[in-house]
Amino acid sequence: MKALFFLRHYNDIDHVTPVIYKWIGSGHQCDVVLIGSTQFRRDFRVKYLSQLQGVRVAHMKELFPLTVYIKWRLQMLMLTRNVRRIKVIGKLAEKLAERCDEKQRAPLWRHTAEFLLNRCFGDAGKGVVAFDWIERNSVICVEWVETVIAMAKERGLGTISLPHGDSPHASQLIRRGERRVEPDITFSAATIFDKVVVPNELCSVRFRPFMTDNQLAVLGSPRYCEEWLKILAGLMPPSPLIRSDSRLKIVMFLRKANFTTFWEEVGEVVHMIAEFPGVELVIKPHTRSGWKQSLTTDSSIKKLPNVRVASDDAHSVHLMNWADVIIDLATSVVFEAVRAKKPVLAADYLIAARSAVAYYMPETELKCRDEVYEKIDYFLNNGCDSFYIEEHRQRFLREMLDYPDANVLPRYVALLEQLAG
Repeated sequence: MKALFFLRHYNDIDHVTPVIYKWIGSGHQCDVVLIGSTQFRRDFRVKYLSQLQGVRVAHMKELFPLTVYIKWRLQMLMLTRNVRRIKVIGKLAEKLAERCDEKQRAPLWRHTAEFLLNRCFGDAGKGVVAFDWIERNSVICVEWVETVIAMAKERGLGTISLPHGDSPHASQLIRRGERRVEPDITFSAATIFDKVVVPNELCSVRFRPFMTDNQLAVLGSPRYCEEWLKILAGLMPPSPLIRSDSRLKIVMFLRKANFTTFWEEVGEVVHMIAEFPGVELVIKPHTRSGWKQSLTTDSSIKKLPNVRVASDDAHSVHLMNWADVIIDLATSVVFEAVRAKKPVLAADYLIAARSAVAYYMPETELKCRDEVYEKIDYFLNNGCDSFYIEEHRQRFLREMLDYPDANVLPRYVALLEQLAG
């Protein structure tokens, strides 16, 4: 069977790669088309996929004449919300979109979609087209994705939306400007697919208001299942982090800039931790919006000798392997640390949200600055073993990562096979 996977940025490469690995391991073939930055051609997971027999990897820029690619990219940018938020460029994008309306854009969308579908499937009426979660504010405009999906369905191909992450929040009002508990129309774009996959029931809440139960599949986490973690350990590039003789190594993971974070208190916590003797702290900004976060440009923090901001080549796995303890502001990357029994401190009082980690494992939650101090002091004097209440941790693994059981990747392949016909 044949599949066409579209990958656009760090997160979906991270979460969809294990699904592709299992698809190929089950005797199938696929094309992987990169539709984001060309820099991801050098990503270690993309390089891994390129080496698998039965996989063809290409960037959009490599598949089309330069003029066609530039026109496609410009039409993308015209309709992307991220571009429209930029004052001068945003107004220009709006004017261009008015001059080149949907009817005028359609021929290029159909031309690129038809080429990609022909290249992968030929005249075959069987196969499956896979994107990651497509949202109304995605960096890849929904209009083009709708064209690809509609043309795929016309050919009798199955269509699916795969996870590009997880739900690190157990609450809903988590971003600046969110003041009403109601369905988030951002996720309504997902209804164009035959199936939308989520790793757990907590994630399903986003999509259920917009689709039937039959459209939504809860299959567990491909990124954090044990089968993939064993493979991933052998793929990771060498870590740029060097183990020093510090007594306690801490990593702090930050959220995207559009999530409400109490930056003044985050700064206080960083300075307080820095005053402990023998402690080393690395701050990891979000992979796509770290430059927007005030903490990473704070000159007083830059002067602290035992605190540093992680370099771009330090992957989250590198940081978690290096750390003794992780402080988390509600990110799903720490789920791997929970799997490994490494202490995660859920700093819920630093954000306007309830984290999934704290919800399932109350022993992880930090409620005030005193608790931060007490936990760091405890780890320095007693070590980091026996941190979790094991019953809580097992429930987290069972309901968040291994739902309904640990055979996660075979479930994804079975669903792809079903859609491929």
